[in-house]
Amino acid sequence: MSRVWDTSRAAWLYPLRGLYYFVSHRFLWPLFKTRLIPIVLLSAFIYFLLFFFTYLPQVAFLAIFQGVGAWINGAFLVLGEGAAIVAALFEAFFVDETLVDIFDAVLVNEGHGDLVTTSRVLYPQGDDVVKRLGKPTRSAVYAPFSLRQIVEFVVLLPLNFIPVAGTPMFLILTGYRAGPFHHWRYFQLLDLSKQQRKERIRRRQLQYTTFGTVALILQLVPPLSMVFLMSTAVGSALWAVDLENKRDQIEGRRPDPVGDYHDEDTI
Repeated sequence: MSRVWDTSRAAWLYPLRGLYYFVSHRFLWPLFKTRLIPIVLLSAFIYFLLFFFTYLPQVAFLAIFQGVGAWINGAFLVLGEGAAIVAALFEAFFVDETLVDIFDAVLVNEGHGDLVTTSRVLYPQGDDVVKRLGKPTRSAVYAPFSLRQIVEFVVLLPLNFIPVAGTPMFLILTGYRAGPFHHWRYFQLLDLSKQQRKERIRRRQLQYTTFGTVALILQLVPPLSMVFLMSTAVGSALWAVDLENKRDQIEGRRPDPVGDYHDEDTI
């Protein structure tokens, strides 16, 4: 339990660290501007429609059971519905490719290019880290599309009907399921088997739950859900970097020279 509050090891801080890293490292910005600004506008439009047409009717229904608290839980309910719709749109717009590039770029920038080369071409030179990224040599997925996860998300939404405790329960249970998906790319780069993935997730289930919960809370903020999705990918990569650094120390090895490049284009 102490790991949850130890700021040097707390997994729930990585989404926030990812936001700072994303803002302060210019080489990541083009990945956002290239494809995702139109989707940000589209997600904002979706949230506007949901709040305009469905917020008050849902608050009226919740008020039967919750009274004044219906205004708050109704907002979370609409935000959750919007997040499910936006998540489906993200898949339709192939955003996962961009998340893979963000994850890999952070690994390379932090000195772990040797890990990235197990799955894609990494050019020795380039104007910045992103331009060094070549084509994947095998399947590259940040987080696989999971119909089960979306169904569970929708099924858990009614928890918001429960006064006071309902919304925290919804966030934590959803974070429990979503957290490990943020390290799918990391597991892929390590070439872990299904059993090995399960074992790693089991050992860090509490950490993945706190990470997933904070990531979900951030992604419920309209219309910045896309920005926070990007920054969460950065945060998951930073967590992977720390895990790899710890593994290097334990095994007494250093990263391969191909990963020693460190981009200085920061603000």
